[in-house]
Amino acid sequence: MPPIQPPVIVVAGPTASGKSSLAVALAELYRGVVINADALQVYRDLRILTARPGAPEQACAPHRLYGYLDAAERGSAAEWRRRALAEIAAAHQAALLPIVVGGSGLYLRALMQGLAPVPDIPPDIRQEAAELYRRLGGKAFRQRLAALDPASAGRLPPGDITRLTRAYEVVRATGRPLAAWRRDPAQPAPYRFATLLLAPPRAALYAACNARFAAMIAAGGLDEARALLMRGLEPRLPAMKAVGVPELMRHLRGALPLSEAVAAAQMATRRYAKRQMTWFRHQLNADVTCDAQYSESFLRCARHFIDRFLLTRRP
Repeated sequence: MPPIQPPVIVVAGPTASGKSSLAVALAELYRGVVINADALQVYRDLRILTARPGAPEQACAPHRLYGYLDAAERGSAAEWRRRALAEIAAAHQAALLPIVVGGSGLYLRALMQGLAPVPDIPPDIRQEAAELYRRLGGKAFRQRLAALDPASAGRLPPGDITRLTRAYEVVRATGRPLAAWRRDPAQPAPYRFATLLLAPPRAALYAACNARFAAMIAAGGLDEARALLMRGLEPRLPAMKAVGVPELMRHLRGALPLSEAVAAAQMATRRYAKRQMTWFRHQLNADVTCDAQYSESFLRCARHFIDRFLLTRRP
């Protein structure tokens, strides 16, 4: 008989849906550890503007994979998955329940279903790709990529630095295009996943998005954006494109009044939440869905499901 797979709880939902509050509540109830699956909360420079859990939340339960990257670095689903699997294993070793929480669908899918088995890319080739893109620009870089990987070059726009440089790195390092690697079978994680989804109605979600961004400004979000701006980082870096950051930087450069920058950032947040919900509705096969924001009533429902899930010891 195959071995019993250890359990992992996944809490998913769009921004401002209350998923972090749900994850902390579950961690308190089940002696759990909260593991971040938000692609932007990994940046230490964006504590306020990504609504990273604060000291009160972290005092309730251990939190992992928050703020481990500098804004000058580029995070990836593969690197996050490697770290997440290590944290899940460490949690089980310590007799804690891993609770993965986030709104980045790619990261959640990577964790549960696995990724193409692309070998690690040597640092010198990653640096070569970044410098070549910076020197040539998007259009010329894409032409250079077309000589090595015409399929990737043909489907990616010149401004998509992350995926263009990734395609270049892979084919340079391995001699195989990224599409060829993706045809190889992925290795799913060796765990049993129970997935909870918070899916509030659009009107309530949008109101929460607006209120939360206003709270970010009150908490010092503009100063956080100013600190990033002063570093003079490449504007295409993921941290520099975080929701709300470009809009606030336009204000800091004198292009927008603060009120207009906040309104634009709130609109960007609402659009981001809509994209997240579209992904979750079509890509995530949740075990339990709450058609509202986090509440005590949903916590009771989630507890009932998780109790049964933890008692089910199927291989």
